[in-house]
Amino acid sequence: MTKTKSQNAKILAHLQRGWGITPVQAFERYGCFRLAARINNLKNDGYRIVSEMVHKNGVKFAKYSMGGLR
Repeated sequence: MTKTKSQNAKILAHLQRGWGITPVQAFERYGCFRLAARINNLKNDGYRIVSEMVHKNGVKFAKYSMGGLR
């Protein structure tokens, strides 16, 4: 399994547990620098993932979660 596929699988499992994920969490937990790219891969595989823009301490970032089952 390639590193990208491994990250996709880990992030998908995270989301399927009902947890949201941010870029910082993806980096800290899974060593993923490009969460948006991994989310795009999963969306292209048919998973419904929604994004929410979060504003915290003057910083804006996306938080991703499952928008429904595959």
